[in-house]
Amino acid sequence: MERLSAFALRRKGLVALLALVAFLVGMGATPFAIQRLSEEYAHPGMPAFEANQKIVEIYGNGGYQRPFVPVIVLAEGQRVDSSKEAIGRAFEAVSEKLPQARVVSYADTEDPRLVGADGRTTFGLVFPGTYSDGSPPGGGLGETPDESPVIVEAMRPHLPPGSTVHVTGLDTLAPSVDAGGVDVPSKIIIGVTAAVVVLLLVFRSALAFVPILISVLAVFVSFIVILLLTLVMTMHDVALTTMPLLGLGIAVDYSLLLVARWREEQANGFRGDEAVHRAMAGAGRAVLFSGVAVAIGLVTMVVLPVPFLRSLGIAGMIIAATSVAVTLTVLPVLLALTGQRLDRRKGAQARFQREARAGRAWSAWARGVVRLRWPAAILSGAVLAALSWTALSVNLGLPESGNLRTSGPGHEGLAALRQADIPAGVITPIDTLVTGDPAAAVEQIRRIDGVATVLAPDSASWRRDGTAVISVLPVDENGTAAGEATITRIREAVPDTVLVGGNAAQSMDFQLHAYGAFPWMIGLIALVTFVMLARAFRSLLLPLKAIALNLLSLGAVIGAMVLLWQYGWGTRELLDIQPTGSIGEFVPLTIFAFLYGLSMDYEVFLLARMREEYDRVGNTHRAVVEGVGRTGRLVTSAALILFISFAALAMTPELDVKVFASGLALGILLDATLIRGVLVPAVVAMMGRWNWWLPGWAATILRVPPSPPKVETPERGPVPASVG
Repeated sequence: MERLSAFALRRKGLVALLALVAFLVGMGATPFAIQRLSEEYAHPGMPAFEANQKIVEIYGNGGYQRPFVPVIVLAEGQRVDSSKEAIGRAFEAVSEKLPQARVVSYADTEDPRLVGADGRTTFGLVFPGTYSDGSPPGGGLGETPDESPVIVEAMRPHLPPGSTVHVTGLDTLAPSVDAGGVDVPSKIIIGVTAAVVVLLLVFRSALAFVPILISVLAVFVSFIVILLLTLVMTMHDVALTTMPLLGLGIAVDYSLLLVARWREEQANGFRGDEAVHRAMAGAGRAVLFSGVAVAIGLVTMVVLPVPFLRSLGIAGMIIAATSVAVTLTVLPVLLALTGQRLDRRKGAQARFQREARAGRAWSAWARGVVRLRWPAAILSGAVLAALSWTALSVNLGLPESGNLRTSGPGHEGLAALRQADIPAGVITPIDTLVTGDPAAAVEQIRRIDGVATVLAPDSASWRRDGTAVISVLPVDENGTAAGEATITRIREAVPDTVLVGGNAAQSMDFQLHAYGAFPWMIGLIALVTFVMLARAFRSLLLPLKAIALNLLSLGAVIGAMVLLWQYGWGTRELLDIQPTGSIGEFVPLTIFAFLYGLSMDYEVFLLARMREEYDRVGNTHRAVVEGVGRTGRLVTSAALILFISFAALAMTPELDVKVFASGLALGILLDATLIRGVLVPAVVAMMGRWNWWLPGWAATILRVPPSPPKVETPERGPVPASVG
């Protein structure tokens, strides 16, 4: 780090000029990069995705799309079989109203499984093509336009007197979510405002704006890299949603740590370039290792065969790398050239005295944790373990109707189906594409256990270009274990000429691709992290502890998400949204990828300072108190900025983004309180001198000096004067 800072400070003018050029080029490149980002959520190589794409390409509807299910209940004394013509006219009216829709009913098939046990209840399927507002088929649950009023209005005049019609289906049962997109600029404004307020409280001078400047530069430089990448690969627009806020948080984190250390060196009597060199020597390595930790976590998404997740991971790695680069090159020059002028304010002498010592409040807190380390570790660990246990019940599949709306037309339609002994699984049909005559495939699928019936009308909207699309109606909903088992049996039974698609099959494929090798991926990431941290801390046990607590923290976050979004504990109260009984299949993966690095980020800051203090004073308990006292305010401030940024993103109307962002905000909150504030200092204090043990053989492999366990100095002895 000293060589890097010396290199930058010898060329202050050149570094400043290059930073200005990069800023201007980044501003110019950003709109071009945004225009080249893709909005397509493709899953190449997944069988169900390929099937769904072909269905939409040929028929213009269906596939991943969930149908609307009109449920007709005739008046007492009337029967479906004698009212077939009226029912047929009603569904034909829907086709006229939605000309690109694919529609099927009892009038088309005379299938008795479309009629309830009472003989007067029937239903059909409506797969809209382009929705009435011009939206393409598909979309997230609850985010598609509600065509129920259009369907009811078209059908009602043609039904026999006394009939009722209600439209059900997963989208009509799901909580309505505005799919207006993410207002990225407003979220950035909220994040920047929060950062400015927090930094002004920390620094109480114009120096507070330096980390903001560094973060803005890092984001614009990142967009230059994104633009270059779009020339050789597809980058998804999820990068636009998360990269600015993530960049704001990470770059401010790193800048905050380095600027605070520079102020500390100023308080110890060092000035000019020497203060910058010493700050880089103390905090620069922590920034570098933290950036590597963030990148390691995001590798999880980069290697996945899912383009939009890969784009998210690449964007995260880019912003982490640029944040580190800008912090370690441009920030030292800014501090050397303008730091003292920006930090001028009244009471400078008193400020220097405060900066020269650890924070009183955080030191007092750390002493309490050290004194009560066993109960602190047990209680905080028990809370995190309980949340992690809850995470084992996470549901990544489609939601079940029983977990959705309990009132309204959609619920009334579902209730009518159940009252007529029609299985609820019919609202989650499985679209299947058949090449050639579908008769043999229809008969084969009908015999499969768990299939209620198969709908294959012989009409232009169901047969085109030598293919036929058939809808398999299962007994059990696709979101249940029994429903997924039915899909598996269908896939195993049909020949290669039959492509099984549908919403649930694509979700199952995604889970298999994304999570199949996940345990091995975690193991590999943990191994790389262990080697990196063992070098950084010159210890074998500290890296193991850091990884274990990090994974425990991540498990706790997923558990909290289960309570919030799956079980609905506080969801209505906090976010005014009804829980769906499941969590999006991509959520745990993306939360792991982002929080693994961000959580390790704070732990590296804390443990690096503890290691430095232990080398200085030779006592673990005093190292814990001093380390927490020195970093507590900084890490809490950095966590607060990130928490507010992600909490603001969680207020977005898109449900998937809301769930993802709320998980990141919860993770930051847990890490800044239970993990970094209680569990880490408690466990380090419990491990004593063995925290710092690095035997000779391991030191040789890692190419660092060994660190044998030493007899610790008395805890209450005099503390040597600070040397950096």
